[in-house]
Amino acid sequence: MSLINEYRATEEAIKELQARLKNLSQDDKLQTELEFEGKLRTLMGEYSKSLRDIIALLDPESKVKAPRGAVKTTGTKRARKVKQYKNPHNGEVIETKGGNHKTLKEWKAKWGADVVEGWATLLG
Repeated sequence: MSLINEYRATEEAIKELQARLKNLSQDDKLQTELEFEGKLRTLMGEYSKSLRDIIALLDPESKVKAPRGAVKTTGTKRARKVKQYKNPHNGEVIETKGGNHKTLKEWKAKWGADVVEGWATLLG
């Protein structure tokens, strides 16, 4: 998009947003909400209360709920055990906790996953 096209598109978007803002500012519901918000904030300041205090007062169970972004834990993860694979064809030994080992993948591609798992020894 050329710079002049971008300028014109931005200008058009601004005009649309200004028209929407004008319509919203004339809406009686918005005026009522703004008035309520102003009175509420004044009252909160008068009594030195925060929004959290108001929420705790109106919804006492909200303290029990987990805060946003909190992760529910079901316990600790079980650590993976180390496996040792010994290739009987060339005597090479690999120790790994997972199956994402480069050489192990190559072996599984060449001899098959079932065969390679037969070479495994659990170390602990």
